[in-house]
Amino acid sequence: MKYHTRKWIKPEDLNPNGTLFGGRLLEWIDEEAALYAIIQLENQKTVTKFISEIDFQSSAKQGDIIEIGMEVTKFGTASLTLKCEVRNKMTRKTIITVDKIIMVSLDENGNAKPHGKTEVEYVKDRLKS
Repeated sequence: MKYHTRKWIKPEDLNPNGTLFGGRLLEWIDEEAALYAIIQLENQKTVTKFISEIDFQSSAKQGDIIEIGMEVTKFGTASLTLKCEVRNKMTRKTIITVDKIIMVSLDENGNAKPHGKTEVEYVKDRLKS
């Protein structure tokens, strides 16, 4: 799993218990999945279709730094399936795992658009011509 994004937990990210608000974390996961899929599929019109059950295993508090990891598990015809793990850099504990996030590539009319991708590509490799 590659960890691309880090977040610093600030007061506005906390719930009434003084720990990381789950809704904020899910927002960050959805955004990270979208960015990852847009870059992989090379289509800005990529949307979230499905997020499987989530499993909160620990939390984070103000001042902690977390990192969000994404991994491709499957390339569909018009979709990309990802797995996610978020971990707390301070405690080294897993905060949440999401086994399946399905992102779909769309055309200009909002219909599923085949992307033709079959493996993970890195931007640095696309630039070599």
